[in-house]
Amino acid sequence: MQEVRRFKPSTVSRRMAVVTGFYRTCVIDAVLEHSPADYVRRPLVPAESPTLGLSHLQFEALLCAARESDNPNDFALVAMLGLLGLRIFEACGTDVSDVGEEHGHRVLRVVGKGTKIVLVPLPPAVGRAIDRAAGDRPVGAILLNRRGRRMDRHCATRRLHRLAEQSVVRLPRMHPHMLRHTFVTTMLDAGVDLRGVQIAARHADPRTTMRYDRARKNLDRHPNYILAAYMASGT
Repeated sequence: MQEVRRFKPSTVSRRMAVVTGFYRTCVIDAVLEHSPADYVRRPLVPAESPTLGLSHLQFEALLCAARESDNPNDFALVAMLGLLGLRIFEACGTDVSDVGEEHGHRVLRVVGKGTKIVLVPLPPAVGRAIDRAAGDRPVGAILLNRRGRRMDRHCATRRLHRLAEQSVVRLPRMHPHMLRHTFVTTMLDAGVDLRGVQIAARHADPRTTMRYDRARKNLDRHPNYILAAYMASGT
């Protein structure tokens, strides 16, 4: 996988985890005496995600470009990925009927990983974006392509490329996961604690959230300043 197909370490490690789990189950069920994957070395996965999210200014520029687009699906797409933190398959899989209310909050029913159903609260701006994309349709997908069919990840990527070209700020080559990454890093920059971000992003392991944390490289929030401010009376 590494030498021939040139897969990244994270991809190789993830696929080997599936193989290891399969053989472990075979041993537990007495199908095999031992697992042939026990001593297979997995590549080291970097502690930080190689994907870079957008900066605050870049994210605002993308939101503005999407809001001004003549296609209402553009703003709904960017809002659902960047302001709700949905994965692209989650956003494309939502239907108009998934919008509802729960305990006085407007929510979106999302089918996530492992077919887990979660209710994601909708901030007013995101709710309006979804309403605009849905129009008067009582049923069907929220996000549609130009042909009126359910949007898929390929169409979403093309729409993001077009919005990046129309932005007044220079943006990197866009892809859907970049907005989910931006959702996490922007939340951290806004001062939300790591546990809160983990819950919002629906990460099972906090280490997954930490891989997104670019704030450790942000000198403006370096712990040295916090310590100096705390000890200001003595210094």
